[in-house]
Amino acid sequence: MKIYHSLSEVQSDLFDNTISCVELTKSYIKRIEEKKQLNAFLEVFESSALEKAKQVDEKLKLKTAGKLAGMVIAIKDNICYKGHKVSAASKILEGFESLYNATVVERLLAEDAIIIGRTNCDEFAMGSSNENSAFGNVLNPHDPKRVPGGSSGGSVAAVAADLCLAALGTDTGGSIRQPASFCGVIGFKPTYGRVSRYGAIAYASSFDQIGPITKTVDDAALIMEVI
Repeated sequence: MKIYHSLSEVQSDLFDNTISCVELTKSYIKRIEEKKQLNAFLEVFESSALEKAKQVDEKLKLKTAGKLAGMVIAIKDNICYKGHKVSAASKILEGFESLYNATVVERLLAEDAIIIGRTNCDEFAMGSSNENSAFGNVLNPHDPKRVPGGSSGGSVAAVAADLCLAALGTDTGGSIRQPASFCGVIGFKPTYGRVSRYGAIAYASSFDQIGPITKTVDDAALIMEVI
């Protein structure tokens, strides 16, 4: 399946029935497996992602799909998704399953985004190289000898390596923007208070912000509009 760089490209093919959300999601799952050496993902939510994709395909037929229909998105492993594990890349929380959704997750799902998995990060989002995860380093997809930046390095590497169309990260002092610059993608830290932090495991509550990582400015703007 071809590599997509924007949601508009994806939706064009969805509306033409060239692809389906299920096929698209399966292709990303396959790519994640093929590039697992990058260590960008800590877990792929294969079952729930494919179920959501199936639901979105049905909505597309009925012309009731949300504005993020076809967006396969990953979330940093410090953002809560009900019924799914979240560990902030720490063995302290290994095996813990979230009891509720972060506000940003609720809003993504409401607009029919497909959450494909949780991405590696510096432990409790404290770091700038993604070498401080309890589950191993993330590699820069452009040059595995270099770091991807951090702490949202897994989310950024996943987008840069086309393992998902977009991702969410968190930024306290540069943790979205710096790795985005290292890996050549768009990373945006919203103004404090613009996006709810409810459901984000805190590093520094008065600085933390959740923001998008994408291939295009248009997709970053669209995700911001939703969250």
